[in-house]
Amino acid sequence: MKFRPLHDRVVIRRLNAEEKTSGGIIIPDTAQEKPMEGEVVAAGTGVRNEAGHLVPLEVKAGDRVLFGKWSGTEVKIDGNELLIMKESDILGVIQAPAAAPKAAVVAPKAAVVAAKPAPKPAKPAAKPTKTTKKA
Repeated sequence: MKFRPLHDRVVIRRLNAEEKTSGGIIIPDTAQEKPMEGEVVAAGTGVRNEAGHLVPLEVKAGDRVLFGKWSGTEVKIDGNELLIMKESDILGVIQAPAAAPKAAVVAPKAAVVAAKPAPKPAKPAAKPTKTTKKA
């Protein structure tokens, strides 16, 4: 693609929407909503502040972002459907999950037994009380 956005504009490719619900129901294309998640394909150089200094953009090519449902302008470049929007229309950047920690060390059996909750102490038996009538 030979397209470079200007100033604080970014070019975003929508990510494919899920075709199945969590219950396994397949959603037809006509009933699916457009995804609000995408990948930044290209970003402009930034915008100038009141002092005239160039403020670079927070996002860069390759970032996964969330944007408003009706944000941006849909364009078709080289047969690809893309969105062009200002950086301010982007709601946030989706961070990749941190690498999973290495396998946990198995604790010795004694430590596992000690980790179990202690049984509740038995309640003391109630003492029978005498009820006497006073005349």
